[in-house]
Amino acid sequence: MTPSLYNFIDAKDKFAASAKSALAGRTSKPLVNAFNQITGNEAEKKTTLDQSLRGVLGDQIVEQKASCDEYLSLIYISIDAVTEGICSATTPFLLLGDVLDCLPLDQCDKIFSFVEKNVSTWKSSSFYTAGKNYLLRMCNDLLRRLSKSQNTVFCGRIQLFLARLFPLSEKSGLNLQSQFNLENVTVFNKNEQESTLGQKHTEEKEDGMEVEEGEMGEEEAPAPCSIPIDYNLYRKFWMLQDYFRNPLQCYDKFLWMTFLKYSDETLAVFKSFKLDDMQASKRKLEELRTSPGEHVYFAKFLTSEKLMDLQLSDSNFRRHILLQYLILFQYLKGQVKFKSSSCVLTDDQTTWIEETTKLVHQLLKEIPPEGEKFSAMVEHILNTEENWNSWKNEGCPSFVKERAVDDKPKRPTRKRQAPEDFLGKGPDRKLFMGNDELTRLWNLHADNMEACKSDDREFMPSLDEFFAEAIEQADPANMVEDEYKVVRNSNYGWRALRLLSRRSPHFFQPTNQKFKSLADYLDSMVSKLAKELPKDIPSEEIKTGEEDDDDNGDNLLKESNDSPSMQNKMVSNQQMDDVAAKLGAKWKTLAVQLEMKASELREIETDSEDVDMQAKLLLVAWQDREGAQATVENLVSALNAASFSQIADNLSEA
Repeated sequence: MTPSLYNFIDAKDKFAASAKSALAGRTSKPLVNAFNQITGNEAEKKTTLDQSLRGVLGDQIVEQKASCDEYLSLIYISIDAVTEGICSATTPFLLLGDVLDCLPLDQCDKIFSFVEKNVSTWKSSSFYTAGKNYLLRMCNDLLRRLSKSQNTVFCGRIQLFLARLFPLSEKSGLNLQSQFNLENVTVFNKNEQESTLGQKHTEEKEDGMEVEEGEMGEEEAPAPCSIPIDYNLYRKFWMLQDYFRNPLQCYDKFLWMTFLKYSDETLAVFKSFKLDDMQASKRKLEELRTSPGEHVYFAKFLTSEKLMDLQLSDSNFRRHILLQYLILFQYLKGQVKFKSSSCVLTDDQTTWIEETTKLVHQLLKEIPPEGEKFSAMVEHILNTEENWNSWKNEGCPSFVKERAVDDKPKRPTRKRQAPEDFLGKGPDRKLFMGNDELTRLWNLHADNMEACKSDDREFMPSLDEFFAEAIEQADPANMVEDEYKVVRNSNYGWRALRLLSRRSPHFFQPTNQKFKSLADYLDSMVSKLAKELPKDIPSEEIKTGEEDDDDNGDNLLKESNDSPSMQNKMVSNQQMDDVAAKLGAKWKTLAVQLEMKASELREIETDSEDVDMQAKLLLVAWQDREGAQATVENLVSALNAASFSQIADNLSEA
């Protein structure tokens, strides 16, 4: 007898009826009973129930008779159905999305309060994986409907909800590539002909309301603005917002000069006209100091010319602008992983930024009320932001640390005794492997694992031993043809690459030079090693004759004299190792004196995490770039300039 086919229409009607009865009783039991009574496989019944719940919700929305509480009751029932295992985990999120799409914004506020209260439910294992993308899409749809200036609080609640929902390491909310919101354009009057600044508003004064003497106190009289505002100051002040919007413009030479000019004029106005001299009254200042919990937030700048004098006289507005400067300077000076290699500040730019940063902090301290406290708080927040940037540059590693392994010694377990004749427990303690040769090899040593760790099994040669023949063949005086050189041997090349990866920092040093074959690459490496390795490599060629004797005599004379001057003496590999070990984590200070590019520093940090190896790679990169100019004298000069005088003295004496 064939089983009956699943009837989708009948099942949907039964689920819809049970859903309405579940709404009336505020319980999911009718749905559970209907799910158990209907025949069919579980996947089909779950899909049908999902469609039924969305259908019931759609009917409620179309009839417009249900209230928000009834919508939420249906969503609560769907959550219980997911817990009972009779409904898909995505159904509550689909219902929420349908409700928010169909309701006006004032009712969406109440629905979203329900979403906020149940954040612990959404983060549970039953709902998080299935619903995180639905919640993110739902929040983004809401943000597109809301106005940032009129619904500021609602927008902030949505952002805080997402911050609570997703973990801190969620890369979709970290802006890893440091992109800017280029759509945030500040609109202001760019036509000087339409400007009203500088005109005498005599008509406004004549038409103004007359005030009898004694009606307004002296403290309440409005203080006239003492800042000379013209259209040039207005235009230059608001043009700075374009640089705050897109800091990459500061790396352009001509745009930087414009930014420099506008900033100097704006900060000069802040410096010349202090707020203490422009306050309308002392009572107003006291009100600012004593008002608890009142905060001013500028959702969008008002760029009217008539408000310019009031804005420059407002302490919160000044703090907003000065804080923008500090954020911009931090980005320009900071190490950002995805910043282009061409985005490098010059020495003049760095000096100006450091001086202006001090000026901005001084201006923040002078702004009432509690300027000193506000400046210290801003400095602390920006320092925390540097740690955040460093964490993002490292690839956002997890904050969850693994539990330390328990160091308590484990209780030794008793091993089962094995036959003595097989495991060598007899008088001669010999282990038989079933073959004479295997038995001999196995019993060469009492403990084979310790024998494998012996120094006698260290077969890796040193660089000078392995490349001695290649260096000798590379010398043009030996006149060895290319086809007979050892670097042309593929077996030799493979072993050379393995040795270089273990022993030589040149192997990991990036280069723009292109090689057609492995032999060409090894020729280049041999020439570099020949400069670093000791010069007393024995030669296989036997020299005879008076000419050779004269050469040897000259060499002896050279060795008997004092060591060559630092001016011509090349930095050896051993000297670089010593300097790198002493520099350690301070190698970046020397990198500035060696005029290394920011892109090269990032490559060095990427190649190795060990600070000593990073310092060694820095010196190797400098030696490759300078060539014959990589002398001890030049390195000593750079060390002295970087305040490493003790290291420089040790290098000079070596």
